[in-house]
Amino acid sequence: MSRQKGQDTAVLLFLQHLSSIYHLFVETLRWTLVKPFQGKPLRVHAVFLQMDEVGVKSLPIVCLVSFFIGIILVLQTAYQLEKFGAVNYAASLSSVALTRELGPLLTAIVVAGRVSAAFTAELGTMMVTEEILALEVMAIHPIAYLVVPRLLAMVVMLPCLTVVADLVGMVGGYVVGTTAVGIRPTLYIETAIEAMLLKDVLTGLIKSVVFALIIAMVGCYMAFVVKGGAEGVGRATMVSVVTSLILIILADCFFTTLFYLFL
Repeated sequence: MSRQKGQDTAVLLFLQHLSSIYHLFVETLRWTLVKPFQGKPLRVHAVFLQMDEVGVKSLPIVCLVSFFIGIILVLQTAYQLEKFGAVNYAASLSSVALTRELGPLLTAIVVAGRVSAAFTAELGTMMVTEEILALEVMAIHPIAYLVVPRLLAMVVMLPCLTVVADLVGMVGGYVVGTTAVGIRPTLYIETAIEAMLLKDVLTGLIKSVVFALIIAMVGCYMAFVVKGGAEGVGRATMVSVVTSLILIILADCFFTTLFYLFL
């Protein structure tokens, strides 16, 4: 009985956090889209600083992961297709899988692990040291000052990183496909290009925008509920990464099903 009660409490707590994250998202949208027309300008310089932090500094690890995923994907598909004498289709299968699914998902996972944790640690430290309280005393709204630049930077940079991840993953697949698997280079390129459609790229980019919203909102929200000093910041950072990954997987499942049924 006590175990069941504990599970119910955990579920209620998770739903309560989801509701709070939604309200933070609505308030952030208000400060992003409405307040600038009411004399509250955006901190453009802070947005560019966050774009460097989110996008440029994540680029090396995203490229590294995508390159090796492209290699693994072609080798695995070629292993199965070889049984049917259709190994040349490894190029088309891997390219479509990268653009529709693996490129956006892996990029979001890498950025969630790196940036969501950084958001929570940075803002959480400001929370426990009462710097955010000091902002409010100076009549500076924390959401406008801290959350909006991070959200805008994430929404711009994650789709850009996804496009780079798609391209680098295809290069990795091309390298192993034309060497280890033995597909002719021209045939590999022609097959990959013929298989990909514009909607494959667009569906991947739509997913990446949703993932960006999740990473930014969860990372900032967990910072605002930090309790317990340095230990609380560490715990909130861990919860932030885990929650971001769970929501990213759930969102990916939802949109993959939606695109499969209607596109």
